[in-house]
Amino acid sequence: MSSRMNPYLTFNGDARQAMEFYADVFGGTPAFNTFAEFGGSDSADADRIMHGMLETDAGYTIMAGDVTADMQFEPMAGSSISLSGDDADVLRGYWEKLSAEGTVNMPLEKQVWGDEFGMCVDRFGVPWMVNISSRQA
Repeated sequence: MSSRMNPYLTFNGDARQAMEFYADVFGGTPAFNTFAEFGGSDSADADRIMHGMLETDAGYTIMAGDVTADMQFEPMAGSSISLSGDDADVLRGYWEKLSAEGTVNMPLEKQVWGDEFGMCVDRFGVPWMVNISSRQA
């Protein structure tokens, strides 16, 4: 592998639940390492996720971890994870799962540029944008 870019999400004690949710949305099986596994078995953070990784059935990679008790948690702000393409059924399926129990900032609907587009924040506080390209004749 030469290089790749993927999101690394930070959570405040619920990284495991979030990654299991993303596995339900995108497929794949998350892998986890706790702080206990790396020498922190006696700490308050022992069960928190030091590193989690999900490689999805669609080829996406999402990584995540929890902050430790002595770190200040900063929710994601000023950015979103964007999903785009022309496989409308797949992208609508992602949208339905990501927006369920979350907040829809802009409904997934046809926009002035011809595509379907929507914005939501999932139940773990992660902002998403979904763009379904219109097929050109």
